Amino acid sequence: MVAPRLTEAAAQWLRWDKNIKTSEIVKQLVAEENAGELQKCFGSRMEFGTAGLRAAMGAGISHMNDLTIIQTTQGFCRYLEKNFSDLKKRGVVIGFDARAHPSSGSSSKRFARLAATTFISQGIPVYLFSNITPTPFVPYTITHLKLSAGIMITASHNPKQDNGYKVYWENGAQITSPHDKGISQAIEENQEPWPQAWDDSLVDSSLLLHDPYVTINKDYFKDIQKHCFHRNINKETKLKFVHTSVHGVGHEFVQSAFKAFDFKPPLAVAEQKDPDPEFPTVKYPNPEEGKGVLTLSFALAEKEGAGIILANDPDADRLLVAEKQESGEWKVFSGNELGALLGWWIFTCWKNQNQDSTAIKDVYMLSSTVSSKILRAIALKEGFHFEETLTGFKWMGNRAKQLTDQEKTVLFAFEEAIGYMCSPVVLDKDGVSAAVITAEMSSWLATKNLSLSQQLKAIYDEYGYHITKASYFICHDPKTIKELFENLRNYDGKNTYPKSCGKFKVSGVRDLTTGYDSSQPDQKAVLPTSKSSQMITFTFANGGVATMRTSGTEPKIKYYAELCAPPGNSDPDQLKKELDELVSAIEEYFFQPEKNKLQPKAE
Repeated sequence: MVAPRLTEAAAQWLRWDKNIKTSEIVKQLVAEENAGELQKCFGSRMEFGTAGLRAAMGAGISHMNDLTIIQTTQGFCRYLEKNFSDLKKRGVVIGFDARAHPSSGSSSKRFARLAATTFISQGIPVYLFSNITPTPFVPYTITHLKLSAGIMITASHNPKQDNGYKVYWENGAQITSPHDKGISQAIEENQEPWPQAWDDSLVDSSLLLHDPYVTINKDYFKDIQKHCFHRNINKETKLKFVHTSVHGVGHEFVQSAFKAFDFKPPLAVAEQKDPDPEFPTVKYPNPEEGKGVLTLSFALAEKEGAGIILANDPDADRLLVAEKQESGEWKVFSGNELGALLGWWIFTCWKNQNQDSTAIKDVYMLSSTVSSKILRAIALKEGFHFEETLTGFKWMGNRAKQLTDQEKTVLFAFEEAIGYMCSPVVLDKDGVSAAVITAEMSSWLATKNLSLSQQLKAIYDEYGYHITKASYFICHDPKTIKELFENLRNYDGKNTYPKSCGKFKVSGVRDLTTGYDSSQPDQKAVLPTSKSSQMITFTFANGGVATMRTSGTEPKIKYYAELCAPPGNSDPDQLKKELDELVSAIEEYFFQPEKNKLQPKAE
């Protein structure tokens, strides 16, 4: 028996949906009275959050498809009209990746065209890229052309059936609250497609349509050359680099970046260099999943005698790096390790360019609260400022913009999820500039007979060892997740947090869901709090810090643990052993995977 509200939702859908494939799917489900599938398609509308939308492509209000893209863009358009009196002068930029889902007639390019149609029908100029681009090109275009907003159609490194709709504000950073609430409300109020909503031929004939592809490709690569300091070394280097774009958009753009820095082109992994929405050679198109994604890269590097692998995720906003060790093994750097290397390198380059010793008081670096505190250690010793933000680049991008507006210099920002902002021309993570800057750092180190691994050790020797370990459990039941965190808040009776975790003594607790922080005089957290997501950080007496949080885009409970030692006082193997023991205790006592039926990360 199909619930009446589902029948009504499906009927309403069929009145509005002009995509033959998705409307056919819904007609079929209605005819079969398939309650389960109708519930999946129409149970609840995708939630528009600060990261925009991300969901599987398919029919109904729960999925990404032509109609939900039209509805979302109509809401976004009305919200922008309310916020910008000059929207019709400035306009918006729209970019897209190479994702496609033939069975529902969906693709990123199709979604981008429909979004452009919505704005053009309201007399608003649209800068629609004529071809696929990396995500960072959208925030770059907003600030470069002084536009009101931007949309990127991508699901980044999610599974192939997913797509997403990512939104940027006029400052070139991702939106933060309350914009998401305002846009969400406007989407609710603008669900019926406007008269020209489906007529995407408008895109081909309108004078309001501009293609920024050629200009942005030229200007972006010119702008990132400001971060090229060793052209002669780049020209002469004997190092060989392998690059993979993991069936995404990165290939052509990383080739251009290498050219801009006077490098020979990196060796491309042939089977993965062209965009392919099926991602045929990998189980997950996410470089963070580690060595499985790099199998073909290792093979090419071995064959060609290359020592460094650079891997972008499919929308090229993240970067994974691996280096061949003297032992013949490959070391895959964690996001925190590459963050330490890039932070050190970018500061070193800045210091060489700026001999005035007073300038350092206006220099900043940022990282998210679940990332390694290595930048804090470098900042303390070198005299620049370090700030931590909430998780996610929207916070770092917005904070970087505030600081830049106050005439400060933001040199670098990073998050442990292999995201790096190496240049203030993009206020978001950018895997293209990060790839070529990593290549220059590697080439310069090679002239000193140093590898990346050796330099990382030198950084730890100078600023103190920072050993990190992060992982996650999968849990599809929101109730279990809520109970797990509530249990931590009422551990030894009501409103008491754990005082220990196995043999490890807890010395401090910060709960960014409730706003409690035991280390503050008034016990109130300094960072913004959010009741809608779970996040608790424990500090331990042994110098360990561990954060447990829910993911905004996946059914995961993630954890991040770090042991920080002061400079010059460390046996890394001993620290590693202690961190492993701490993590095991956190898993056993705080996660309780058996009791909560949690599925561990597949190795």
